[in-house]
Amino acid sequence: MRKISKISLVAAVAVAGFSTANAQPLEQAIKDVDVSGSVVYRYDNFHSKNITAGANQPAVASRDTDTNRYKVALNLSSKVNDYVKFNSRFIVGGADNGFASLNAKSSHYATANNVGGANQTTGRSGGDGNADVALSNAYFALTAIPNTVVNIGKQGLTTPYTVAVDANGNEQNGTGILALTNVGPVTFGAGYFNNSNLDTGTTDINGSYRINGANLYTFNGSTSGLRNGATPIFDGGKDIYVATVQGDLDFVKLEAWYLGLQDTFGSYTLAATSNLDLAENAKLGLEARYVNLELNDRFSAPGVKPLETDNSMFRFAVDGKFSIVNARLAYTKTGKDGGLTAVDQDAKNTSLGWAITSNGVADADYIQAALGADILSNLNFTLNYGKLKADNQANAPILAAAQANLVSLDNIKQEEVYGQLTYKMSKNLTTYLRYGTYEAKTVSTGAKTIDETRGRIQVAYTF
Repeated sequence: MRKISKISLVAAVAVAGFSTANAQPLEQAIKDVDVSGSVVYRYDNFHSKNITAGANQPAVASRDTDTNRYKVALNLSSKVNDYVKFNSRFIVGGADNGFASLNAKSSHYATANNVGGANQTTGRSGGDGNADVALSNAYFALTAIPNTVVNIGKQGLTTPYTVAVDANGNEQNGTGILALTNVGPVTFGAGYFNNSNLDTGTTDINGSYRINGANLYTFNGSTSGLRNGATPIFDGGKDIYVATVQGDLDFVKLEAWYLGLQDTFGSYTLAATSNLDLAENAKLGLEARYVNLELNDRFSAPGVKPLETDNSMFRFAVDGKFSIVNARLAYTKTGKDGGLTAVDQDAKNTSLGWAITSNGVADADYIQAALGADILSNLNFTLNYGKLKADNQANAPILAAAQANLVSLDNIKQEEVYGQLTYKMSKNLTTYLRYGTYEAKTVSTGAKTIDETRGRIQVAYTF
């Protein structure tokens, strides 16, 4: 497949080059182009159960969702000369550079006690459709300065707040310049972008109960009541400033980041990670991470700087692989005034399970645990557990959920358990089967808001 892609690309270049004096021989053109990419298919099946009304318990209607998701990505890297490379990335997927989603079935029933066809408020079967094709990266990498690379153009936003490249979800990118230079074990970096896809239409913080950028920042669960006439938190036309210092001290890696979004927020990150080889078949990983993010006052009530402008997150995590056994334990604590610390739920600066996220949740305690074992050399089963609790925070920033039953992501207790069977058929082909349960309750009343079973099948091929 790679050879065919290269020949197709180079053939087009060669044909155009016949009319120029700089046309390269076909053989040389093929050698100067590197091709890589990924193909992912994902099937999700979610079933939210009926919840019967009772004392302090409103009725919750059932919901069934079957979704097919596809994403294909193709990376082309072409050598321009000894100091310049041109890099591009094409995505066949959704408008947010993530999955193209085709609903096989989406049904929502009117009441918890009557689920017959006559009471079904919405029911949709989606036919097979076509995905969008987008050019997400198109930039030049300059290496003329020793130990330095300068990327200029449309590129992925490589920060702990964002995900620049993701075969399994959406991506953040922008147009600008990013420079990185190495001085011994220390790396310095700085960047400026004058636009990005961090806007309400394309920033889907995937993985956290179908929440998207259109309701990323709200007050008390209302997306229409932003104060002071403020617009939603992300505007793709705002400037982004980023700076980083990273040090590799062999036994520990240290990193510090600053990221500012014009007229929106300023944030810094401090992190330390370590990977230790305890024995031949015993490895241990450690992480400590702190994030502070302060929202601009334009999201505040007139004349007042409320608590919700301050957001923070601290995480400590331990993971290990001991012979055939793998395990992970992580604890995340968000700030009592707010927990918005990333713009993608898969970013390093937030903690994500399957249906549970710490991002945007004020004063949350979130515990994650996993224990698994290799059944065969290429077959692993891991059991995952997550529990998050956050008390009611008046005026704290809330991530309003797309699912109507979930009112807000504060004043909530969430718990999930799921198992995942992963089969690695070859180095470039992996599939997994995942099944579990997810439950959410309102802390102040004890009312159950979600009682869900969920399943997933995914196949991922890289080349």
